[in-house]
Amino acid sequence: MNLQPLNDNLIVRPLMQETQTASGIFIPDSGEKKPGQGEVIAVGPGSKKDDGTQVSMTVKVGDRILFRKYSPDEFEINGDKVLVLSEKDVLAIINN
Repeated sequence: MNLQPLNDNLIVRPLMQETQTASGIFIPDSGEKKPGQGEVIAVGPGSKKDDGTQVSMTVKVGDRILFRKYSPDEFEINGDKVLVLSEKDVLAIINN
C-alpha cells in the first residue's frame, strides 16, 4: 500500500475482535464498547509545535495498538480496509 499520512496521522489495519460472548451471544459492532485494535502500517512525520519544531511520533510501523473506537476514518484501498486516525486517539501500544 502506497499511502503516506501527514502530520500525526496513522494508517492502521484493523484487527478482528471477538464478536461472540463466552455464552455464545453475538454482539453487533454497534453494541461493542471496547476500544479498537489494529496494526500500524504507516505513520506521518509528527505534529508541529507553535514554534515550528517537529514532535516525533511515539507509535511506529508494526506496532499493535488500542485506539478510541469511534475516532478513525475508514477507507478501502485496493480492496483492503484501512483506518486513518491521529496519534492522540491511540490509547496504548500492545506489547507481546
